[in-house]
This record gives sequence, structure tokens and C-alpha cells, in this order.
Amino acid sequence: MPRITPFLWFDDQAEEAATFYTALFPSSKILKVVRRGDGSALTVDFELGGQKFVGLNGGPAHSFTEAVSFVVNCETQEEVDRYWEQLSAGGKEQPCGWLKDRYGLSWQVVPTVLVELLNDSDPEKSQRVMSALMQMSKIEIEPLRGAYEGKEAA
Repeated sequence: MPRITPFLWFDDQAEEAATFYTALFPSSKILKVVRRGDGSALTVDFELGGQKFVGLNGGPAHSFTEAVSFVVNCETQEEVDRYWEQLSAGGKEQPCGWLKDRYGLSWQVVPTVLVELLNDSDPEKSQRVMSALMQMSKIEIEPLRGAYEGKEAA
């Protein structure tokens, strides 16, 4: 089966971005840098947690939009906090766990418990969770659990 590799178009920061991302995510590394005659990077092959990516320094003709984003599934609030802080630094926080990093790439930093709470068979519980989520930028697990249990936010 062919492997699908996300190909990311940067203006001129592909190597910088790959270095940033590989330092942030465990089991990540830069695999290869193809350089132009002037020594600047043309493409950067890198791996994040076993998933291969290619970054291209293609110039300013194209930029990232929210139409494509990467989800970081987090088991704990500490993971959510860490990834949120590092990915949003120099970027822009957005609603419901979304952010744009300093390169304009969209990410969703999501605790895995969110899906469990939203998928509850009781529509009132899942609606309360959704209402609480809609009030957040960075997702906070305890207020979501409180909404699920019908407790009012303090």
C-alpha cells in the first residue's frame, strides 16, 4: 500500500519549522535536507512520531489555511498545556482547541477524553460538553468533565 506523505509549502522557513516540530514531538527527526546551489534548503524530509512529512520552501505564492490542520491527541491536561503553549507561541490561539503556529500551520490540541464525553449516549450530557467547549480556546479537561456531570462552572 502506498504511504501518503503530507507536503507542506512554506515561504522560506521549512528547515526552521522542521527543526521546531522535531524538537517538540517525541520520536521525531529530520531525515533529509535537499539544498539549492546557494546552500538554502529546498525541501526538508522529517518525521513526527513516525509520520513522514516534507516541507518545501516554495516562496510566498501559497499559505496555509484552516482547511487543513493536524490534531495532537493528548492523554492529560499537562500534555494539552505543553503542546498548546509551545505550538501557539508566536502564533495565534483560536477557539475550541485550534491554533495557528508561528508558521501559519493550523493545529488542534485535543484531550482524548473529549471524544468520549461528546459521544455519550445521553444527548444532554454531550450538549453540555459541547457548550463548554465552545467557550474555550485551549481545552481544559476539568471544566469539560464538570459540564458532563452537570456541574456549573465556578
